Amino acid sequence: MPLMNVFHDGDGFPRIVLADPSGSSAEVLLYGGQVVSWKNERREELLFMSSKAIWKPPKAIRGGLPVFFPQFGNLGTSERNGFARNRFWTIDSDPSPLPPSNNHSSVDLLLKSTDEDLKIWPRSFELRLRVSLSAGKLTLIPRVRNTDTKPFSFTFALRNYLSVSDISEVRVEGLETLDYLDNLMRRERFTEQADAITFDGEVDRIYLSSPPKIAIIDHEKKRTFVLRKDGMPDAGNFEMFSSFFVGI
Repeated sequence: MPLMNVFHDGDGFPRIVLADPSGSSAEVLLYGGQVVSWKNERREELLFMSSKAIWKPPKAIRGGLPVFFPQFGNLGTSERNGFARNRFWTIDSDPSPLPPSNNHSSVDLLLKSTDEDLKIWPRSFELRLRVSLSAGKLTLIPRVRNTDTKPFSFTFALRNYLSVSDISEVRVEGLETLDYLDNLMRRERFTEQADAITFDGEVDRIYLSSPPKIAIIDHEKKRTFVLRKDGMPDAGNFEMFSSFFVGI
């Protein structure tokens, strides 16, 4: 049976450990609702965690799968990349109904707006996140509920820090012919001409109206990440703007 355990480590960050009978595992912090580890059945780490990550609130943790809400980047009037990534979430004791996740180890997390948040972004909300683990797949399903008296708009992103070999050995397929905004060129709009995206320098782009499936192929490790999304339209620089799962 899939397992879920809660641990309180010496770093002061309570974490949920999901385990699958195949041997794969994932670790999710209540701080930021952030997945900080995902290992396959061979116990190989699939996520990158920066050696310079600061594990001390209110600093955001650099690595894993951080949640950006209510703002991605500087696309809004709130703080850059929002505040959800440096708040303590809770385990949702009454999660909204979702399709059954048979044979999945999962946890439902909840973040509610506080008085402190309302000073930064004056909108009442509930942000829920389900993290599910199964053999070869990690699924994240975010949901936002407006508990305010007025409509509001927001931007949202799940950034993926994936563990790869040398970046020169990696290519991304599925974004060919799409228009993108180049953040290194003051968000000038271009059209992707390459059959696959490769890297020989810094890349910071937002691909518009991206397809539901993108493949990230690591030739040296002989590993392919398949990112699938359903919901928001765009993708960029390994940042998926949606509910998504990553498969290997």
